[in-house]
Amino acid sequence: MRTLTLPPSGDPAASGGLPARDAVPVGDPRRTTVLDVVIPVFNEETDLEPCVRRLHAYLDSTFPYGFRITVADNASTDRTPLVALALEREFREVSAVRLDRKGRGRALREVWAASDAPVLAYMDVDLSTDLKALLPLVAPLISGHSDLAIGSRLAGGSRVVRGPRRELISRTYNLILRGSLSAHFSDAQCGFKAIRSDVARLLLPLVEDTGWFFDTELLVLAERAGLRIHEVPVDWVDDPDSSVAIVRTATDDLKGVWRVGRALASGALPLERLRRPFGDDPRDRVGGVAPGMVRQLAGFAVIGALSTVANLALFWLFRFGMGAQLANALALLLCTLANTAANRRFTFGVRGRRRAMRQQAQGLAVFGVSLLMTSGSLAALRVADAHASHGAELAVLVAANLAATVVRFLLLRVWVFPDRRDEEAQAPTLEPVR
Repeated sequence: MRTLTLPPSGDPAASGGLPARDAVPVGDPRRTTVLDVVIPVFNEETDLEPCVRRLHAYLDSTFPYGFRITVADNASTDRTPLVALALEREFREVSAVRLDRKGRGRALREVWAASDAPVLAYMDVDLSTDLKALLPLVAPLISGHSDLAIGSRLAGGSRVVRGPRRELISRTYNLILRGSLSAHFSDAQCGFKAIRSDVARLLLPLVEDTGWFFDTELLVLAERAGLRIHEVPVDWVDDPDSSVAIVRTATDDLKGVWRVGRALASGALPLERLRRPFGDDPRDRVGGVAPGMVRQLAGFAVIGALSTVANLALFWLFRFGMGAQLANALALLLCTLANTAANRRFTFGVRGRRRAMRQQAQGLAVFGVSLLMTSGSLAALRVADAHASHGAELAVLVAANLAATVVRFLLLRVWVFPDRRDEEAQAPTLEPVR
């Protein structure tokens, strides 16, 4: 039995971001350890042996690649360490690890960080999830299609047997994640997940929780970093003898949601360093176009269309109580503030408060350029026709806004929100957030 300590974390910025998704290189499929399945346990002397025997029999008979089962004993006080050691001696593919502190997240972090397998997974010792979902879970990671994979009891096609209390708690928790952290994955708590080891090495230093919230935090950060999460509907039967303290776990989870939400809102988590190169996105594979331009143009066009509609509506409203130039200036100012904030967040992917005020000031300078173009057009219309109707003014504003939009996009891309990936890649060593 080994005792693990967490190795020094590497620098996620060293490679300038995550590597491209490549299929896992496999020599002899049965001799190369491709998958390391971790079973975190605490005082599970009764359930551990039947769990490992069942999992080993299933993998040995059906899994087409080499595998390892790692029992991560996080400070058990019963006979669990002795049971794990006996299983390690009996099965070549079983490894037992002893940690001196409790925490499921801590156990997963330390074992995953020390593993040499290219695909890492974990499952609860009660094996509530049908093992037939294991290969569909890890296959997209082995092929290079996805970065993380989760079993979901809430996805279409899943079959779940559990009491109404747990069902209500699970669905409520996932609704909280959607509402507070904008999570799009369907089931954060199912103890049946997998991750590519290259992705784990970059994400683990950013995950602070060492308990039950660990994998939720991992998923939220992965999703915010733009990684691909594969979901597998599972057959799941509740373990009525589960030792999980539901109330305390729920309280700790809510504290974790608050902490992560605050960190994301303040920009304390440097997720930009983990984003994939734009070239890995098929939407950006357009010959002769700068990386990221296609996606940015699409986002800018949608926001620009909404801003134009809002601008014209405000101009029309203000025009009843003031002159055309003042109405145009006020409408454009309000829309520019909203437009800059929206483009900052959605088009150019800038989050947090860093440089926010500076970028709004630069956006106002861009506003000045737009104001000059649109006001000049209105002035030219007034010279040509001193009695032009409001409809004519709107038509001129539409044409002027189209021209101003092109100039605004170029200024936002080159000056206000330049690509800072090279700068980030040269940043000092990234330390885990504490």
